[in-house]
Amino acid sequence: MSQFPLVRSDCGETMEAQMTHAKVLFLGSNATQIELRGGGSARIGQYLNETVVPAMALIAAGYDVVLATPDGTKPHIDEASDTAQHFGGDQTAYKRARDFFAEHPAMNEVRTLASVIEQGLDEFAGVFVPGGHAPAVDLMQDREAGAILRHFHAAAKPTGLLCHGPVAVVAALADPAEYRAALIDGDDAKAAHFAQGWIYAGYRMTVFSASEEKIAEEHLLKGELYFDMPKALRLAGGEVSAAPQDFAANVIVDRELITGQNPASDHAVAKAMIEALGGTHTAA
Repeated sequence: MSQFPLVRSDCGETMEAQMTHAKVLFLGSNATQIELRGGGSARIGQYLNETVVPAMALIAAGYDVVLATPDGTKPHIDEASDTAQHFGGDQTAYKRARDFFAEHPAMNEVRTLASVIEQGLDEFAGVFVPGGHAPAVDLMQDREAGAILRHFHAAAKPTGLLCHGPVAVVAALADPAEYRAALIDGDDAKAAHFAQGWIYAGYRMTVFSASEEKIAEEHLLKGELYFDMPKALRLAGGEVSAAPQDFAANVIVDRELITGQNPASDHAVAKAMIEALGGTHTAA
């Protein structure tokens, strides 16, 4: 018997009869290194809780989750996230999350971004991008990720992103690789030029804050990034804000865009995503 049983409603009925089987596309990252100012790099990945908490919540609410990455391989989990600390110190929740990522088909039947585009995006009810530093390396400059985001924007379908994940929305630019290169070069004027016509200009959003990034640079990355995530979004035209307190949960919803600020926002962004999809949130 599966260790991920059907969730039961309060009346004792399994959710099997209630399941919509609508699909939510998860855009995962394949990046394992990020550039540091002055040379060198830091080992990074996708955050465990930011991936599995929303995925498990969506599945519990009756949605199917389809994971796709640029090269079709499973995302690397950032070692800094592989701890019970990101699950409120709950060892049982942490183990369940690790088992889910290791064993559940939704986390292992990985597609390429190209293949989901080729098969057709209309079958998906929404799209979600987990965080960790990894999306700031590949997804934010990936043209296929950009095509996917433009599709969900045009269809006004829920588009959820968490922590560093929101920076992936710059992939919807006409030339996201040039935009990212301008950020690394510190050429704000050039970046602003490549940001013209961005579909998310004027949207309210949040992302891992500059002050939170300073803490991550000191304690996790052991070096300085070339750009922080709020700057990357503001230069493109986003109206970025953060919670008054670092690492406090914060979610902003503006039209179809649902953004969560940091790892502590995992449950809140999952709840907002499910509500936007029209489902009922069930604690995973």
